[in-house]
Amino acid sequence: MKHISILVPEGDSSLSNLEATFKMFHMTNTALQREGKAPIFETHLVGTQKKARSSNGLFSITPSSTIEEVDQTDLIIIPAIHGNYKEVVSMNNAFIPWIKEQYGKGAEVASLCIGAFILAGTGLLDGKECATHWLAAAEFREMYPKVNLIDDKIITDENGLYTSGGAYSSLNLNLYLVEKFAGREMAILSSKIFEIDISRISQSPFIIFKGQKAHTDKEVLKAQEYIEHHFQDKITVGALAKQMAVGRRTFERRFKKATSNTVIEYLQRVKVEAAKKELEKGRKTVNEVMYEVGYNDSKAFRDTFKKITDMTPLDYSKKYRRNVPA
Repeated sequence: MKHISILVPEGDSSLSNLEATFKMFHMTNTALQREGKAPIFETHLVGTQKKARSSNGLFSITPSSTIEEVDQTDLIIIPAIHGNYKEVVSMNNAFIPWIKEQYGKGAEVASLCIGAFILAGTGLLDGKECATHWLAAAEFREMYPKVNLIDDKIITDENGLYTSGGAYSSLNLNLYLVEKFAGREMAILSSKIFEIDISRISQSPFIIFKGQKAHTDKEVLKAQEYIEHHFQDKITVGALAKQMAVGRRTFERRFKKATSNTVIEYLQRVKVEAAKKELEKGRKTVNEVMYEVGYNDSKAFRDTFKKITDMTPLDYSKKYRRNVPA
């Protein structure tokens, strides 16, 4: 029997994370029992105390156990908690030593979406890969510079530590855990019952690039503004550095430090974001959009678009374009 502890943190916990996770493991047990097999999961909601927690001010959640009552568990699942990230971690500090103690005893730990902030707060993710919601990437990197944030992935799995990307990609991590502990056949059944795409591994198509401007480097900010207003033109790193009156090597170093992207990567992301918006409108062909955002080589455009979104321009257009009246 696999003992699963789903944490019920202080603050505005994601009710969808808690309910869907509990239901998926419970459904696996039910499916096994239908086949005449023994259930394999024992799932509990665990808090620092048994009093009810509020979610969105509309629902209350009551833990069935406290961390003091759980001497040993096999898998800890940390749901998303909404609000100021530093405050969320601070108000849930009581979980930190317990999670570390359980991990030391052999338990595995999974975080769903921005639950990664609490998992990272334990220090267990230092030097390891981690996924979280792409909207929280900048704040996460600022708070946990020792963690290798992979902000385009749906799932990471390293040394018994699991993390998932944003929002409902937590369902994909739940499926991943079901497959690991109950087998591929049960995971496929779960994916059909909950209607989840079991093959989805990337959150890249959902990322909206807004430019990393939470820094104070004035020359880099000017360069970002210039790129965003002239991305259709031919822009070279040397010419941009000269325009900003900064040596090229110094400019490249400062740009990467401030934005987490090289100048070329930033330019590519701006172009692709503009292309995505045009493709979503559905009024232009892929080639028309390609020329509009400053590409002349269809292969280069396709390769760059796919690298950033994990989809081809044509596939993206088919999936996300609006219905355009005839």
